[in-house]
Amino acid sequence: MKKRSKRYKSLFEKSKMKKISGLDSIISEIKSNPSVKFVESIDLSLKINLKKIKGADTSLRTAIELPNGNGKKIRVGIVCDDNKLSEAKKSGADVVGSDDLLKQISSGVIKFDKLICTSSMMPKIGKLGKILGPKGLMPNPKLGTVSDDLKTSVDKVKNKLVEIKNDKDGNLGISIGRKTFAAEKLKENVKSLFEILKKDKPNIFNSENVKKIYLSSTMGTSFKLNFKEI
Repeated sequence: MKKRSKRYKSLFEKSKMKKISGLDSIISEIKSNPSVKFVESIDLSLKINLKKIKGADTSLRTAIELPNGNGKKIRVGIVCDDNKLSEAKKSGADVVGSDDLLKQISSGVIKFDKLICTSSMMPKIGKLGKILGPKGLMPNPKLGTVSDDLKTSVDKVKNKLVEIKNDKDGNLGISIGRKTFAAEKLKENVKSLFEILKKDKPNIFNSENVKKIYLSSTMGTSFKLNFKEI
């Protein structure tokens, strides 16, 4: 049986006594809980009943632009033609290169968390699919990582875009901010996320298929949310 710390047990008992519900109250409670030695992430966990979804498309893989970002620090790499290197270096990316960067990647040297590729370099980057694909680093237009507007793309990937993807069992985990965020910003991120998914994937993301929703901090207890109340 998994052992729980005294801190966790205290938070769990406290939440049970208060019977907290509703997005505003839950966010307020999470933020008021005692802090740990690092800045905790605020995370949404969802359970989707894939068995009830008709049709072959049961994937929620997409990139969503959160109005306030999620506070995660991301190292961005750019692969571009030589004539775009100057622009790429001014974009705010952490790693920039052309054929030289492709050689680094092919040798297994990867010093970024997300990779942006210009459209002209896609034929070359495609050859590295076996390396980048399993790591989730393959540039994809739907995820905002194939672009010729490098500065805008880097800004979005670093500060706003959040990539989401459910697993084969229908579980989905999303970081929607940090504990240091203002409550209103966390609320805005959650509501924006739900509005986008309801619109883009209505056959998957609805009150019938989304069975469980929990909001928690990294080291805190989780609180159940009602789909219809968000």
